[in-house]
Amino acid sequence: MKTFLLFLSFFSLTANSFSQGENSGLKEGEIKMDELPAVVIKSAGKDFSVYLPDRNPDAHVIALQQEFISYNLGKDYEGFDSFLVVLECPKGSLSATYNHNGKLTSVVENYENVKLPAKVIYAIYKEYPGWTIVKDKFLYTQKEGDIKKKEYNLKIAKDNTVRKIVVKPNGEIVK
Repeated sequence: MKTFLLFLSFFSLTANSFSQGENSGLKEGEIKMDELPAVVIKSAGKDFSVYLPDRNPDAHVIALQQEFISYNLGKDYEGFDSFLVVLECPKGSLSATYNHNGKLTSVVENYENVKLPAKVIYAIYKEYPGWTIVKDKFLYTQKEGDIKKKEYNLKIAKDNTVRKIVVKPNGEIVK
């Protein structure tokens, strides 16, 4: 009987501890970055501007992209054929071009020494065992809502040998 009561009390405490939801530190109404939609659309009169934020794991990249998404162009573009917006952070920059209607036409993002995605790191250490990543650059360009270039330019070293390679975010080594 004691065993049964002990088992019953243990089971009831365990069930209660698992029934409580996980609190990730977010306030009510906030959304995690990975839950955000892949496409952010801004209205520019009759046209829509499309921007595809990257899912880069580096906090500086995410912060700069969120700042760009929340940037309000307002009426600054009026009177110009094209309008350039440049945002900078310690690890890189984001340059966006708008046309005379306020529609986003292109975005160029350059970052240095950012946190690399796991697929990129795995591909490098699989293809080049014993090599270390010395320097990295991330280039991400879009035009009219289409991704034109998304690559990591890496400098790797082993002993006294240095090699430059280009890797796609999925881990494909280009050169």
